[in-house]
Amino acid sequence: MSSDLLLALVAFAFAASITPGPNNLMVMASGANFGLRRTVPHLAGILVGFVVMVVLVGLGLSRVFEAWPAVRQALVAASALYLAWLAWKIATAAPPAEGEQAGQPITFLQAALFQWVNPKAWMMALTAVTLYAADRSMAAVALVALVFGAVNVPCVSAWAVLGRQARRWLATGARLRLFNRAMAVFLLASLAPAIAGELA
Repeated sequence: MSSDLLLALVAFAFAASITPGPNNLMVMASGANFGLRRTVPHLAGILVGFVVMVVLVGLGLSRVFEAWPAVRQALVAASALYLAWLAWKIATAAPPAEGEQAGQPITFLQAALFQWVNPKAWMMALTAVTLYAADRSMAAVALVALVFGAVNVPCVSAWAVLGRQARRWLATGARLRLFNRAMAVFLLASLAPAIAGELA
């Protein structure tokens, strides 16, 4: 891969990883509700799950969608339903009582598996492989996965830190409820590009 193409890949990975999406909104909510240390498994699950997705897409999974568009449409529908359910869970999460912990954060495995129903993750993986590993060679696919992994960590972590910084302000139940409801609305709004793409 030429240096110009590599720089373009890094820029694409940064733009795709730093902008709001289900992963970023969920780790921000996790940082606010559980703190940074308890959000680390969530962050690690996103990293591993997405890198595995890029590799599998690059090694042939993308051809399934090309051959059977209905599979992609079914995946988008399932993703939309799952994210709607997650948004409802976030919106209706009750603030913890005095001295009580605020439930359980998402685990490493849950975060890794979530990538497979995350429309933004699919868009990122398919676009990255199509543009930057067009020959589907193992070296090109591995490079795309490596770049995304390296760029993704600080980008997604920044959202968790942002949530953690807001934690003190969210110490009151009313503010935390408002924050969680806003995160739920933004999570639903993050579905719009994927659904619009399918309807286009």
